[in-house]
Amino acid sequence: MDAGPAEAPAERAAAADRPVAVELDGLTRRFGALTAVDGLSFAVRRGELFGLVGPDGAGKTTTLRMLAGVLRPTVGDARLEGVSVARDPERVKHSIAYMSQRFGLYGDLTVAENLEFYADLYRVPRAERPARLERLFRFSALGPFRSRLARQLSGGMKQKLALSCCLVHEPAILLLDEPTFGVDPISRRDLWLIVHEMVARGTTVVVSTAYMDEAERFDRLAMLDHGRLVALDSAERLQRAFGIEMLAVPVDRAHEARAAIRALTGVRGAAVFGDRLHVAVAGAAADAPRIVAALRTAGFAVGEARPVAPSLEDVFIERIARAGPA
Repeated sequence: MDAGPAEAPAERAAAADRPVAVELDGLTRRFGALTAVDGLSFAVRRGELFGLVGPDGAGKTTTLRMLAGVLRPTVGDARLEGVSVARDPERVKHSIAYMSQRFGLYGDLTVAENLEFYADLYRVPRAERPARLERLFRFSALGPFRSRLARQLSGGMKQKLALSCCLVHEPAILLLDEPTFGVDPISRRDLWLIVHEMVARGTTVVVSTAYMDEAERFDRLAMLDHGRLVALDSAERLQRAFGIEMLAVPVDRAHEARAAIRALTGVRGAAVFGDRLHVAVAGAAADAPRIVAALRTAGFAVGEARPVAPSLEDVFIERIARAGPA
C-alpha cells in the first residue's frame, strides 16, 4: 500500500502547534478481572490522522467505544474538544461520528434513504442537504447506486455508505473502528481516499487497525498490546529509532527455523514473514554468516541473508518484548 510522503520539519512543527482535539488521561477500562485498556495517556491534535494499531485483544475497540461515549471508563478520563467522556458522555456525541465494526445500515432502505435517515438523525438543516449529499455521492462513488437497497451492496460499498452516513453532519472528530476489515483492495483504497479528504478539510480522525501496512498512512500512531501503550510516534520515526539491525533470511519450515535460532547468541528476536525470517541482531554483517550456518547445520534449506529496514511489525514485536509481560 502506498504511503504518503514523509512529514517535513515545518509541517511537524505546525501540527504540534494545533489545538488538542482528543486527550486521554489514564484512560482505563476493566471487565471484571480483565483490564482491556490500561492507563492510556496521549493527545491527538486537531486535523490529525491518528491510528490505534495492534492485534485483536489489544484494546483498540474498547478505547474507541470510551471515546465515543458508548462505554464509561473504569478509571481515568478522555476529553474530546474539551468535553469529558467520564462526566458528560452524551455531550461528547454532538461533535463526533463513530463508525463501529457493525455500523447500523438499514438493508431495506436505499443508499439515498440511508443518508437521508442519518441526516434526520443528526438534524442536518434541510437547506444544506442537497449539496452535502451530492458531495458524499461524488467522493464515495455511490452516486450511480443511490436507488439500490443497502442489503444489495457489496461489502466494500456498504463500508463506503456507512462512512458517508457518519460524515453527513460534518463531525469535528471521526472515530473509525477497523473500517477496512474484510474489504477488497479497491474499496480499501477508496475508503482511504475519503478519509484523507476529510483530514484535508480539517476533520480529526482516529482509526483503529490490525493492518501494519495501513499504519504508514497515519500522521502518528499508538501501538497497543493488551491494553497498554507500547509506542507512540510517526511510523517513520519509530522505524528510524528501532536501534537494532534486521536480517531477512529465506528458509524452509520458517516457524521451526524461528524456534531453532531464537536461543542463538546475538539474536534479539525473530518473526516469520511468509517464507522468510526477520531476525533482529546486534550487527547484520557479523551475524548473518553465523545464523545461516546454524540453520543449515540444523537441517534447514537457507537462502542468502540480507540486511533490510525494519518493518512496523518488527518495531511492534520489539516494543512488546521491551515492555515485558502484560
